[in-house]
Amino acid sequence: MDVAFEANDGTYRFDVTLIHDDDGEDGYANWWQVEDVDGNRLGRRELRHPHGTREFTRSATMAVPDGVTCVVVRGHDQTHGYGGSVVLVNLDTAETVVVYQGRDPVANAELATSCP
Repeated sequence: MDVAFEANDGTYRFDVTLIHDDDGEDGYANWWQVEDVDGNRLGRRELRHPHGTREFTRSATMAVPDGVTCVVVRGHDQTHGYGGSVVLVNLDTAETVVVYQGRDPVANAELATSCP
């Protein structure tokens, strides 16, 4: 998973790259979302069809409240839930940190201490 972003007057365009390593139609990466470190969802990008086993990037523009400097980007798939990693993004410095979370999402309070 990888995240790039571009700021524009209180909104951010997030370009999120995911890979879902199961081929077929039965389960696929079905969304990714951006959260603040308190666990509040700032936005979600729905994914409506399989993308095979290759990397793919989808974008969405979301409002980010003033004062939020670190966000958590999580992917999700129909079969495995949150499996994989989250990316912590420092909106001031553009630094990112990838944290493995497994099937159950790591609490944002734990992740906040790892924000770059």
